Amino acid sequence: MPAKTKKSGVKLNLDGLTPQAYQELAKPYVPSRPVFKNCIRAFLSGGLICVLGQGIQEAFMAIFDMSSREAASPTVAILILLSVILTSFGVYDKLSQWCGAGTAVPVTGFANSMCSAALEHRAEGLVLGVGGNMFKLAGSVIVFGVVAAFIVGVVYAVMGWGGAH
Repeated sequence: MPAKTKKSGVKLNLDGLTPQAYQELAKPYVPSRPVFKNCIRAFLSGGLICVLGQGIQEAFMAIFDMSSREAASPTVAILILLSVILTSFGVYDKLSQWCGAGTAVPVTGFANSMCSAALEHRAEGLVLGVGGNMFKLAGSVIVFGVVAAFIVGVVYAVMGWGGAH
């Protein structure tokens, strides 16, 4: 089927075009990616999320006189809650567009992916919509985490590294 190009108005016949020929045809129109700038943004934004998490943990340790191990769980819960709230208001997605991979820090990125899927499919109902679609992306992460934890546990038990403290 002939297609008109925006620049020249010339009609091109795209029938029978191989993928390689299409790539060569489209190459001049693909915008360049600022890889270095994207890496800096990801590094800074991911670092800021981690600094925020460290600040929350330090606050739990100072205010509630917790050890770092005791403060770890509520810190993760607060980061998840913040991520879900920001996702619900559409702020996390705008941050992700600017920050790139920096917002994929495991805890906040995972919470964002689950919350986004739940919001997207909420009209389909709680079980089939939210429950069924929320774990499509996150399910593989959960399965990998459970299997990896099991394997590490078996290795610790076989090597004699686990046991009573």
